[in-house]
Amino acid sequence: MSNFEYIIASLPVLLPDYRYAEGKGFGDFIAEIRENLSDADNATLDLLLDGFDETKLGEDFYAGALRHRNRFIRNWFRFDLGLRNAKVRYLNARLGRPADLDVLTGENPEAEDADIEGFRFRAEELDEAGAISDILAEENLLAREKALDDLSWKKADELTVFDYFDLEAVLAFVVKLRIADRWLVLDPEEGRERFRRLVKEVKGTFNLDKIHIS
Repeated sequence: MSNFEYIIASLPVLLPDYRYAEGKGFGDFIAEIRENLSDADNATLDLLLDGFDETKLGEDFYAGALRHRNRFIRNWFRFDLGLRNAKVRYLNARLGRPADLDVLTGENPEAEDADIEGFRFRAEELDEAGAISDILAEENLLAREKALDDLSWKKADELTVFDYFDLEAVLAFVVKLRIADRWLVLDPEEGRERFRRLVKEVKGTFNLDKIHIS
């Protein structure tokens, strides 16, 4: 059985300068979490982590994710798919390609798990479609990436409004940790600010004394 209270209460310490301690990184946070997850919950975490790997994203991945037993996984990857498709359509328009080229719709009548209408999953338009469109119109690349990650962070929060010591809360934490980690490469100052924000959120929600901020 997973020990969610212990996982949340024993997250690795973040130093005041918001850099990983002693050469550690994202994987060390994940390793700490894994030690207190059941095999089934670790498998769910594996699926979430696979979603960070562009080489693993495709119709098979989304067909499984959008039918997964875990609520956060289903809803997060529905958002992720919509965001991915919006980016593809934006690039298609910029490059003069057909609008739906490389867009994942889930339509595959030949698949064994297709429904009666020939779909393995539904690529429905998101509530955030308008906001995504506005963000993609931003010409500054870093500003655009920041806004998209802000939207993703907000979505993770919205999906776990009433989740505290459960798997959904842990998965949302991992999503936001991954965003912060990515910005340590793109823009170290922005990355540290995102870590600061994540630490404040966790401390505010769980009143943790083990995570220190300046």
